[in-house]
Amino acid sequence: MLSRFKVSELLILVLVIVLIFVSEYYYVILKDPMRAIFIGLWPPTILGLLIFFNLKRK
Repeated sequence: MLSRFKVSELLILVLVIVLIFVSEYYYVILKDPMRAIFIGLWPPTILGLLIFFNLKRK
């Protein structure tokens, strides 16, 4: 199943997962909701760009 993905796509997905955990860390541990929301808005944006560029390539 992983052979269907490019290395760059897998790295982007790992980055998105890391950003989600960093956002949760800021929200739960550091009690900084504004920074957590700011960081938390990046994963959907990055995934949207990944989808957009994959659709443009086809």
